[in-house]
Amino acid sequence: MKLEDAIRTRRTHKAYRPEPIERATLDELFELARWAPNHHLTNPWRFRVVGPQALQRLKRAADAVESGSGRKLDRAPTLVAVTVKQGGDPVQDREDLLAGAVAAYIVLLAAHARGLAGYWRTPAVLRDPAGREALGIAEGEAVIGLVHLGHPRQEQAAPARASVEDFVEYLD
Repeated sequence: MKLEDAIRTRRTHKAYRPEPIERATLDELFELARWAPNHHLTNPWRFRVVGPQALQRLKRAADAVESGSGRKLDRAPTLVAVTVKQGGDPVQDREDLLAGAVAAYIVLLAAHARGLAGYWRTPAVLRDPAGREALGIAEGEAVIGLVHLGHPRQEQAAPARASVEDFVEYLD
């Protein structure tokens, strides 16, 4: 798949087939993510593939935060929590946060290029101490989000997009 096609055709999916993504494929995605640009080569991103026991802990924590929200964690067969180590320097921490977001997007784009589907969420449970504890997210780590991955059940139509003229300005 050409890069331009991957960018234009990647969609958010919320319905997946039940089979999880193989570890070898996940490792390929994470290997690509490590090439995200990052200031001073800090490699701040952390990926946690959520296994069955961690998923149960996270679902309990999610239901405590918002009743019934744990069900949303069952949408995809493979969940990956993406965080970024923070060091306390506000400028570097912002740079690292943005680099982590790019790394997460690389995972989504590379998954799509392999015929997989993805969904990037920032659920409230990952802002809650119990949710962070469920996944072993330490103090000093900022949460980027929860990436849902799997084989899609159906195709998604492209949403309308703003024209380039709506958001680009060329300055003298």
